[in-house]
Amino acid sequence: MIVRQFISWIRTAPAGERAEATRALARAWLISDLSDDDRIAAEGALLMLLDDPSPLVRQAMAEVFARSSDAPAAIVQALALDQPSIALPVLEHSPLLIDADLVDIVATGNSDMQCAIARRLHLPSSVSAAIAEVGSAAAALELIENAYAELAPFSWDRIVERHGHLAAIRESMLVLEGLPAATRAALVAKLSETLAQFVVARNWLSADRAGRLASEARERSAVNIAARSRGEDMAGLVRHLRSTGQLTAGLILRALLSGNLDLFDASLAELADLPLSRVTALLHDRGGASLQALLIRAGFPESTFGAFRIALEVSHETGFVDTVGGAARLRRRMVERVLTYCETDRQAAEPLLILLRRFATESAREEARMFCEELVADEAFVPPVRDLIAA
Repeated sequence: MIVRQFISWIRTAPAGERAEATRALARAWLISDLSDDDRIAAEGALLMLLDDPSPLVRQAMAEVFARSSDAPAAIVQALALDQPSIALPVLEHSPLLIDADLVDIVATGNSDMQCAIARRLHLPSSVSAAIAEVGSAAAALELIENAYAELAPFSWDRIVERHGHLAAIRESMLVLEGLPAATRAALVAKLSETLAQFVVARNWLSADRAGRLASEARERSAVNIAARSRGEDMAGLVRHLRSTGQLTAGLILRALLSGNLDLFDASLAELADLPLSRVTALLHDRGGASLQALLIRAGFPESTFGAFRIALEVSHETGFVDTVGGAARLRRRMVERVLTYCETDRQAAEPLLILLRRFATESAREEARMFCEELVADEAFVPPVRDLIAA
């Protein structure tokens, strides 16, 4: 009876009053002890109100039903497909929307609707994959910052591929602790590429020089990222470096000269198509023949064999690097030993000597920087000590 009177009244009521009355009816449907007949009538009235010309009416329904698992499913479905101002709370919160519904709306909705879905709690990997594949940059950023979203590795890579040139995307991803190493390397590559294009466009550097500097930066970053990677994360990084053409003899030599034996072993295992355990055993039996066989199988030029052999020998002499920073920086003693050998080796090619000379300069500068930082730290510590003695 009450619902019948409501339907009769609402046909002539102003939009604002219709919206408030709709809100009250929706709440009554959820929390009031209505009879079966009244409940059926109330649902019918609410379904009718989906065609109300004023968005205020439908928005009132959306605000009441958005978080409820007891809301009428047909009404929630209709509200989710309404204009964004009405659909957003339903898309962000409604537990009645299934994954297929959300994937379809991601594909057909606008950026605001994609962002609302990306903010959902416990977002499954299938919906995250849809946002990564077709979502806007704003939706991708919401997805990255949603701690409750599940993302498969390929979804991370797709976000980097589509939006990695944007600073906000890179910054949000790089601060994540659990970001796969391969994805982190891809982000660094995007950053290097963006910076290279910027300095070339400003005529600050030639295209060749900017490209070389970007390549060196990618190599240093790859070794740095590898120093923090283990197990499958390391294997994924090496596969990524190979697929993008970055797993070169220069990068692998840099890893060895930095004392990063994990990256060196994993790289040779990938290029030689051998189990990692087998490669590790061959490399660390201290036999030159095993190393040479691996380098040949990995496709390295013969001119590099001597450099790798000397570097591995020095690595065995100096021992394991037990810090992340140590496994990412070129070690000056190792570089100078290899460079001295190659300068007298007739088989060493000029490009290898150029590379080693760059390594030698880089390692010397890094050592000098660390020395100066230690001096500054010591100087900062001296006054308190002197004051303590004077006291």
